[in-house]
Amino acid sequence: MYVGYMDTKERIDTLVKELNRHSYLYYVEENPSLSDFEYDEMYRELKKLEDENPSLISPDSPTQRVGAIGTKFEPFKHKIRLYSLDNSNNYEELEKWYERVEKELGKSPELVCELKIDGLAIALTYENGLFVRGVTRGDGVVGENITANLKTIKAIPLKVFNDEKTNIEVRGEIYMPKTSFEKLNEENLKNGEKIFANPRNAASGSLRQLDSSITAKRDLSMFCYTALFQDNDNDIKSHYDSILRLKELGFKVNPNIKKVSNIKGAIEYCKNWEFKRFELNYATDGVVIKVNDFALQNELGFTARAPKWATAFKFPPEEVNTKLLDIELGVGKTGAVTPVAVLEPVQLAGSTVSRASLHNFDEIKRLDVRIGDTVLIKKAAEIIPKVIKVNMEKRENGFTPYEPPKACPCCDTPLETRESEVNLYCPNSLACPEQIRAKIEYWVSKEAMDIDFVGPSLIEQLFDRKMLKSPADLYKLSQDDFMKLDLIKEKSASNIYNSIQDSKNRPLNRFLTALSIKHVGKETAQLISGHFMSLDKIYSAQIEEISAIEGVGEKIAESVYEFFHSKTSLELLSDLASCGVIPQSDEVIVKSDIFANKTFVLTGTLKNFTRDEASEKIKMLGGKTSSSVSKNTSFVIAGESAGSKLTKAQNLGVIILSEEEFLDMLKRTE
Repeated sequence: MYVGYMDTKERIDTLVKELNRHSYLYYVEENPSLSDFEYDEMYRELKKLEDENPSLISPDSPTQRVGAIGTKFEPFKHKIRLYSLDNSNNYEELEKWYERVEKELGKSPELVCELKIDGLAIALTYENGLFVRGVTRGDGVVGENITANLKTIKAIPLKVFNDEKTNIEVRGEIYMPKTSFEKLNEENLKNGEKIFANPRNAASGSLRQLDSSITAKRDLSMFCYTALFQDNDNDIKSHYDSILRLKELGFKVNPNIKKVSNIKGAIEYCKNWEFKRFELNYATDGVVIKVNDFALQNELGFTARAPKWATAFKFPPEEVNTKLLDIELGVGKTGAVTPVAVLEPVQLAGSTVSRASLHNFDEIKRLDVRIGDTVLIKKAAEIIPKVIKVNMEKRENGFTPYEPPKACPCCDTPLETRESEVNLYCPNSLACPEQIRAKIEYWVSKEAMDIDFVGPSLIEQLFDRKMLKSPADLYKLSQDDFMKLDLIKEKSASNIYNSIQDSKNRPLNRFLTALSIKHVGKETAQLISGHFMSLDKIYSAQIEEISAIEGVGEKIAESVYEFFHSKTSLELLSDLASCGVIPQSDEVIVKSDIFANKTFVLTGTLKNFTRDEASEKIKMLGGKTSSSVSKNTSFVIAGESAGSKLTKAQNLGVIILSEEEFLDMLKRTE
């Protein structure tokens, strides 16, 4: 709140300083010290004071991060050229580079190794400690002034720490985290918008938005890799020390920088990160190796295009071309028919790839993918291979456009489309063998009935031998039945049998999840089971009663009602009950009403308990949980990697709690 004895300027200055400090801790150090609710309260107070006193708005105020819509980006000539780097593609080339350096210097210099971020090079200018200009690399001599867009990136300080006289140019790489890249593509795919090929392209497209408010939504970040100190800090004698100085000034630097004594240490660094880099949440395509000592850098100098004191070691490619041999079709538990590219096997990001995702038939049409084409493939976030482009120059005559199927590839039922969805669906949900198998695989999964020792290969054997036609059949199999399968001995058969039997009385929410009801996932199943508490009450519920549950709605309610009034579904439920599969009631013993009339939404990963455990604690104290954020939400509990629910809560002004704050609330109820 505004403190009466402080004048307005002092209060604005205090708020700006505190908000910038907390932004640094959150976006640079990744160690937040305030809850989002507390931050938003301070931000709202600052915005109100600035609206009332526009003459007191400072350039480094967090309210100045989002600009307006521009018409074009102006060219800007760099004061000091941004050079390219020579590449070393193998360890022998690295050793030869170092030998040339040793020969010219007459000694073996210390080196610094840094991960080469796959992003966009940017030069930031600070005058008297304030960020005044940000320019793209361009051709190294002339770039584009994109200052307004760069101001939206919270990892870039608007003012340096503790040194208002600093005049400095900082250079670094703008990048988009892999998780943000995947989320952006998923949203664009749903909305029929452009799909980005990789995080670098996504970052580039985001930076070149004329409307900087769009850039602000794209979750970009930056690692700084060098600094040109213009009139102070001349006592810094090495590259490594300059990076430490940048960190002191509030810039984000990559934590994996390392000093090594010679080229042997640099090669060890490269080998260590060749595969370990895939665990990072940002894309890397190599290692930059530099002579550490500035005096030695000056002695070595430059060639016409690159410094002689640095080289970039390139990792094996993460995008490769290969031939598309065929397009296979899979049918999932929802009936969605998914195209999969069958490829000529190729090495990609540390593994052999022979299959890749094509998303859906609209994506095949957009890319104009044809069997026989040479296609560019990439691992999405280095995990799932996908086709991103066709090499049109290698297309031969006779390659015909791909025609989407008219009938289910498994049961030959005519396919259909669904309103506002891009997939094709097989409507034969109760008899299509592939859908049934997919549903059984989902039935045994961790988030459903959680049956150990039963995986896709075992289910496939049971299907092939006609021992399994529905989830209920699992409970009819004996230990001897499992011993008839390939590679299953007595001990394994016993484990499989016992694990299936132990799953008979899972909680109602897991049972509902496992049934694969259309539109009903884990979170929706929790809402429904938490409301009705028993399977019998769900049986007898009307659409209006189901849709009245917050977070459910009419579309889901109709699907649930139809499932529990379908003859085939009722036969399955009866069959399960006769096998002793009877879900436990979700009824919770309420110990207190302290959370009465309060609705919580959980998002992100919690450290101290699972979401189910957190939900149970909330219900025990009289509260409710929901899977979606609305104006009626009381609290959002945000764990690590919280996503769109957190953003929506911020926009609606919903109170956001960290996990620690939630734990404090629970302790106060004890």
